[in-house]
Amino acid sequence: MKNIFLVDIDDTVYDFRGSVNRVLSDYSFKAEMIRRFHEINDMLWRRLEQGKITRDRLVVLRFELLFQEFGIKDNAETVAKEFYCRLGDTMIYLDGAFDFLDELAGRGRVFAVTNGSKEIQRKKLSHPRVKSILSGAFISEEVGFTKPDQRFADFVEKHIPDYQRNRAVWIGDSLTSDMQCAGSCNIDFILFSPDGAPPKYTGRCARSYVEALRIIDIL
Repeated sequence: MKNIFLVDIDDTVYDFRGSVNRVLSDYSFKAEMIRRFHEINDMLWRRLEQGKITRDRLVVLRFELLFQEFGIKDNAETVAKEFYCRLGDTMIYLDGAFDFLDELAGRGRVFAVTNGSKEIQRKKLSHPRVKSILSGAFISEEVGFTKPDQRFADFVEKHIPDYQRNRAVWIGDSLTSDMQCAGSCNIDFILFSPDGAPPKYTGRCARSYVEALRIIDIL
């Protein structure tokens, strides 16, 4: 029976893309620019996970690349700072996320495991519903290592009281960070992907919270 739930935050319970879209729309970014922002951002986050770029560089570089591509003369560093502040105040959670976390908490302990910046993630985790549910949170910027670094996974395991691998399950939307961390811990992993499993992925995949709970039931 699973009773230790390691849950990613962005695009697993928090609507990161929806929040970004709302903030960028306030800057009058067109749909194509917003789409490209996400592609550039995803590419840079993969580089961060690989240790090829720092977080501080990432938050500015994504705007530098976007502005260069669209011929925009705005100062990327200034926009990045404004965007960062406004994103932290934009709280959009996926439909059913609170009920899902409530259900997990009724079965055991729930821990957040996230690569997001500590300032923004702490704001997300301070939401009364989320705060009342979580037994703890592991934020890469606080831990000192970024998912999927083995040291992040080790830190998580060492800092959960009465931790047992056979009772733990990792739930997240990323194959490059969440799945690899679960593999490092040698624990079960559930990919949360409303669009379905990506090509060649043969592991467990939940399109919804209901499906995620069904999978947990049989683990």
